[in-house]
Amino acid sequence: MSDPLNTSPPPLPGRPSPVPPVPLPRRNGFGRFLRGLGRGLNITRLVVLNVLFFGVIGIFFLLVFIGSRADKIEDKTVLVLAPDGALVEQYSADPVSRAFSRMSGDGVKQVQVRDLVRAIDTAAKDDRITRILLRTDKLQAGGFAALREVGGALDRFRAAGKPVIAWGANLEQGQYYLAAHADKIYVDPQGGVIATGLANYRLFYKDLLDKIGVQVHLFRVGQFKSAAEPFILDHASPESKEADAYWLGGLWTTWIDEVAKLRHIDAAELRADIDGLAERVRDAKGSLAQLAVDEKLADGIATDQDLVRMLRKDGVPAGRKDIGFRNVDLGTYLSDRGLNTVDMLQTSPGVAVVVAEGEITGGKQAQGTIGGDSTAALIRSVRHDRRTRALVLRVNSPGGEVYAAEQIRREVELTREAGIPVVVSMGDVAASGGYWISMNANRIYAEPNTITGSIGIFGMFFTVPDTLAKLGVKSDGVGTSSLAGAFDMTRPLDPKVGILIQSIIDKGYRDFVGGVARARGKDFAAIDNIAQGRVWTGEQALQRGLVDRLGSLDDAVRDAAQQAGLGKDYNVRYAEKPMGAFERFLTSVGDSTEARVVVSWGYHLPSWVAELPKLAPEFALFRGAEAGKPHVYAYCFCSPR
Repeated sequence: MSDPLNTSPPPLPGRPSPVPPVPLPRRNGFGRFLRGLGRGLNITRLVVLNVLFFGVIGIFFLLVFIGSRADKIEDKTVLVLAPDGALVEQYSADPVSRAFSRMSGDGVKQVQVRDLVRAIDTAAKDDRITRILLRTDKLQAGGFAALREVGGALDRFRAAGKPVIAWGANLEQGQYYLAAHADKIYVDPQGGVIATGLANYRLFYKDLLDKIGVQVHLFRVGQFKSAAEPFILDHASPESKEADAYWLGGLWTTWIDEVAKLRHIDAAELRADIDGLAERVRDAKGSLAQLAVDEKLADGIATDQDLVRMLRKDGVPAGRKDIGFRNVDLGTYLSDRGLNTVDMLQTSPGVAVVVAEGEITGGKQAQGTIGGDSTAALIRSVRHDRRTRALVLRVNSPGGEVYAAEQIRREVELTREAGIPVVVSMGDVAASGGYWISMNANRIYAEPNTITGSIGIFGMFFTVPDTLAKLGVKSDGVGTSSLAGAFDMTRPLDPKVGILIQSIIDKGYRDFVGGVARARGKDFAAIDNIAQGRVWTGEQALQRGLVDRLGSLDDAVRDAAQQAGLGKDYNVRYAEKPMGAFERFLTSVGDSTEARVVVSWGYHLPSWVAELPKLAPEFALFRGAEAGKPHVYAYCFCSPR
C-alpha cells in the first residue's frame, strides 16, 4: 500500500530510487554561542575601526579649525630657546612615536642639533624676530661638540645685529658652555653657575664576578685599550689613567679658553676660580648667584619676572592678555617656517647628510642608532640617488661591533669609488668603531673638543663553570674533535680557544691600523704609534694627522659641495628612512602649532611610555651579543661627566 504522504515521483525505469533527504540536526546552545560570539567580534572590529577612522578625521578638522584661529608670529617677537632633554644629531624615536608623545603632552626628551641651528640661522634673517632668549635649565648637556655647533649659530645671530640673552637658575658647566655665547647672562637669586671640571670614573666588577664564579677572558690589542678593564680589574690601570688624563685635560683646557674668550676674562684666573670653588662659595656666604656676578660669569641677578620687566622695558610688547612678553618657542617657529619638513621637499641635486649616531650594532637598527645593515643600506641608497652630488657622514659614535663598522666603511669606500666625494663631520665622539667608519672619507672634520681615536680592538669571552659548581651543577661529555664544544660557556676555557680568539683580535687590530695608514697616507708604524687604543681630542687628533681640519658640520657641508663642484647655491638634505603617508600625516599633526594649542588646553592623549632603569654602560654593550660566542668590539667608554 502506498504512503499517501509520500509526494516523491516514482522512480524511472532503470534508475535507482532517490535517497531520502537527511534531516539537519537542531542547533545546540554551544553552536548558537559561537555564532553570536563571531557576530559580536565582527561588530566590535567595525566599531573600533570606525572610531579610529572618524577620530583621526575629527582631529584633522579640529586642528584645521584651530589653525584658522591660531595667532601668527608678529613683529617684535622673541624666539625662546629652552631645549628640554639631550642634544642629539638624530631622534632615536620614530616619527609616529614622537607625534603621539607630543600630543600626549610629554614630548620626546631630545632636541636635534640641526633644528636649533636652522631656527637660529633663519631667525637671524627674520625681521619679526628681534632677539633670542636662551634658557638652558632643562638641557641635558653631554658632549661639547654639539654645544659648540649651536654656539656658533648664536654667534652668527649676534653678528646680524640681534642680541642673545641667557637666563637660568642653576647652570652646570655644559649648560653654561652654551650660555656663554649670549650677550648678557642673568641668573636667578637662588641659582648660580657650578663648574667643577671633567671626570671619567667607572664602576669595576671584578670582585663581584669573582664572588659569583664568572670567569672573564679578555683579548685585546693596544696598550691603552681600557674599555673592558672593569671586568678584569678592581681599579683603573696606570695606562688608562695616563691616557684619560691627557684627553680630559685637553677638553677642559678648550672649555676654559673658549669661555674665557667669550666672557672677556683671563683664562688662568677662571681656572683658579674653579679650582677654589668651595672656598669662594664659603666667602660669598653661599650665594652662587652673587659669586657668578663677582667672577664675571654672569651680568646680573634677576628672577623670571624681573626678566619680563627688562624685556618689556626694552621695547618687547606684552604677550596675549597682557601677560609676559611676545614670544615664540622652538617648535612653533620651526613649524611656522616649514623647517621641520624642509628635507622632504628637496628634489634638486645637492649634498646628502647621513647621520651615524649611537653604538654600532649588527643588523637593522632603528633611526637614531647605527646598524651594520641599516646604516650601510642608507648610504647605499644615497649613492644611488640621482640627487646626490656629495655625501657628508655625521658621526657621533663611541663604536661597537667590528663587523658592523666594516659594513659601513665599505659603503663609504664604494661611494668614493662612484665619484661622489665623502666628507666626515665628527660630533661629540667618533672614537674606535666611530673612527673606523670615518677613515675612508675624502676629508675628516672634527671640533676641537670632539673625542676621537681609540684605535684598538678587544674581545671578551665569559665562562661560568665555577658559578654552576656553586649551585652543585657540573658539565661533562664528549666531542668529536679537540675544539668541539670549546665555546660552551659552561666549560673552562680551552687554551686553544684563547689562541684562536687572540689571533682574530690581532688580525682585527692589523686591519684597523693598516686601513687608517692607507687612508691617511702613512706607514703602519706611524699609525701604530698613535693608536694602541689611545683617545685624543679633535685638536690633538689634528696634530697627529688623524683628522684633516677643525670645523663644524656646516664647514664639512661647504667643503663637500665645493669638492662636488656645486658652487654657492645648492641644496642640503638629511637622508633618513622614508616615511609613509600616514606617518607624514601624524608627524605634521604632532609638530603643528595647532596640536600645541590643543595640548595647552589640557587635552592629552594617554601616556603609555614608562622609563626603564639604565644599566651600567659596560653591561649594556653586550645586550645584543649571543651567549657562547666571543664578543669582538672596537668601542670607547670615553664620555666625560
